[in-house]
Amino acid sequence: MSSTQQPDPYIVCDNLVKIYQTEDLEVVALQGLDLEIQRGEMMAIIGNSGSGKSTLLSVLGGLDRPSAGQCRIGDLDVLQASEADLVHYKRHGVGFVWQQSSRNLVPYLTAFENVQLPMLFGNLGKSKTRARALLVAVGLEDRMHHRLSELSGGQQQRVAIAISLANDPDLLLADEPTGEVDTQTAGQIYDIFRYLNREHGLTIVIVSHDRNIAQQVDRVVAIRDGRTSTETVRRVSVHEGEEHTLDEFVIVDDTGRLQVPREMLARLDITGRALVDIEGDRIVIRSDSADPQTVVSDSSGLTVPPIDSGDSGVALEGSPDRPPQLEQSDPLASDQADQTLKRVSPEFESRDVPEEHRRFAPRGSEDTPDA
Repeated sequence: MSSTQQPDPYIVCDNLVKIYQTEDLEVVALQGLDLEIQRGEMMAIIGNSGSGKSTLLSVLGGLDRPSAGQCRIGDLDVLQASEADLVHYKRHGVGFVWQQSSRNLVPYLTAFENVQLPMLFGNLGKSKTRARALLVAVGLEDRMHHRLSELSGGQQQRVAIAISLANDPDLLLADEPTGEVDTQTAGQIYDIFRYLNREHGLTIVIVSHDRNIAQQVDRVVAIRDGRTSTETVRRVSVHEGEEHTLDEFVIVDDTGRLQVPREMLARLDITGRALVDIEGDRIVIRSDSADPQTVVSDSSGLTVPPIDSGDSGVALEGSPDRPPQLEQSDPLASDQADQTLKRVSPEFESRDVPEEHRRFAPRGSEDTPDA
């Protein structure tokens, strides 16, 4: 294998579909989503409410099976896996951090007991030693025997992170982990995530609605209408004093579909249909409602600009408005050109109009009957 070749992705979602069905309603939460995540990556998934990001997190965590498509996490095929395989995966392969502390913690237990609890269910040995080490890792060594009512919101979220790591998972999923804490505490939580990712090689996927999360992770994938739309990659320039730059890309799936950012479409008033063309090495998208200048194509296949019709009169010989192609030095050619002009002017053209049709003759003609 080449040294520059990317390893096989740890997570692969291919044409992923998830449909929630009730008695009278079907909701398509994921509509053919494609996504790849490398092992050891720390990335974020963003999107507006209803875009499908939380549904994707539930599928990745084994809480929901997809309706169609493929979702593979390591060797586990979420769609085809047995219930026993999914239970083992949820118990040992993945950890969760939810936005609401009530989903993460048991309120009548201490922080230490909360972290120890999943290890008891998983029959892991040395649970006390590991629970203590995890609380130290998240900076709560002096608060481990306090109950939740004695901890701040940020401290409770750090306990939740320790709980998610209790059974030593390979994947950590966090759903809006900083949604209920202040900016300073959010920064501390992201620092813990980066430490776990860097020092322990933990794969971390964070779901958020905050686009500023791009400053905290290496890659951000935006979801719109149940599909991946854009991807933002954070790069560090070694020549600019560790300056970070963000490059945004649109995602093109295997069938050639892509989602253009809404703000770009709105700026150019592109709705419904659009014109797509290739110009050099670029694909250009134009609004179908635009009024492009009309062009005429002659029989040789050459495209020529339209004739300016600002003056409805006929340019006669000697006139300053005479078309330049008629200005010729050959008198015979000039006479022929004048004859051409006369032939195309109806008012100079004689007609033999039948008596019964004389009322339709052009006005100004010598054959027009008197009123």
